[in-house]
Amino acid sequence: MDTRKIVLLVGALFVAALTAFMARSLISGSATPQAGAAVVAGVPVDGPEVLVATRALPVGTILDATALKFQPWPKDLVENAYYLKAGTDLKSLQGTVVRAAITAGQPLTQGSLVKPGDRGFLAAALGPGMRAVTIPISSQAGVAGFVFPGDRIDLILTQTVAGGGDGPPLKASETIMRNLRVLATDQRTDNTVGEDGKTVVRGFSNVTIEASPSLAERIAVAQTLGTLSLSLRSIADNSSELEQAIANGDIKVPEGNDPKAEKAMFAKLASQPATGNNTFAVGGDVSRFQRRTVPGKSVSMPETPSGAPVPVAAGTYPGAAVSTGPMVRIARGNSVTEVPVGGKK
Repeated sequence: MDTRKIVLLVGALFVAALTAFMARSLISGSATPQAGAAVVAGVPVDGPEVLVATRALPVGTILDATALKFQPWPKDLVENAYYLKAGTDLKSLQGTVVRAAITAGQPLTQGSLVKPGDRGFLAAALGPGMRAVTIPISSQAGVAGFVFPGDRIDLILTQTVAGGGDGPPLKASETIMRNLRVLATDQRTDNTVGEDGKTVVRGFSNVTIEASPSLAERIAVAQTLGTLSLSLRSIADNSSELEQAIANGDIKVPEGNDPKAEKAMFAKLASQPATGNNTFAVGGDVSRFQRRTVPGKSVSMPETPSGAPVPVAAGTYPGAAVSTGPMVRIARGNSVTEVPVGGKK
């Protein structure tokens, strides 16, 4: 090999070794940052405890024990309208209604609540565009007093349909409205708590519910048709009703993966009264000795001097012109038509 090439190769190796050594020295000489968890010590709040909302409280919310709590608040930010722990009884605030929307963690002010007996209390409990309707109810139809203000109920109509024929009338029960909010039972808008901390169950003869103007009209008519009963709904969400609301277009599914939009969708479904697709049951579904259909109207036939019935022409009434020949009686619901054999219906 040429001596010149050997010298160049050795020089290149020397330069590479020197560069690597210098790079290692620079890396090892720099201080390596140490990752450490920053511990933030909880700073105690210097101030009294004030009443705050544990969750978002929209307008018309009826307060219960789970919606409120006391929390320390900086004394420089305490307003005179706040509820201080020193002079506030939580039991006296249960059953009050939110007049102005309150966000979670926000202190409650005395002007944001309306107490039972105050002017405009019931109007503040109503949602926008809603109405208050009072229904007389019996203890059995009112779930034995286990329905409280703020609960959600279904409304069931039980009626007797006589029809026009012989035999017993048709007895039917139908769920005419769903997911109605209870505003008050008799004149009580709160849940009375006993000394043991448990809710006191009391019977009532009237219940006031929240409904839209059109539903209020239907409830007024339903009271004249038969007996109204309450059916207490579960707190859990009903997935089948959600699917039905989405299919009907009543609720739109938010685009993308937005938890806040999904929560708002469920909240809208939970607070929205519903009608249509009503379920029902008749006496024949309960007992084999009851009817399943409305009794049809009976048609009296004219008689000949000998007492034998005279066939009636198709589409005519007894006493009209008659035709001879065999006849067929056709029943369509409550109407009965006589058709000659061989004729057209």
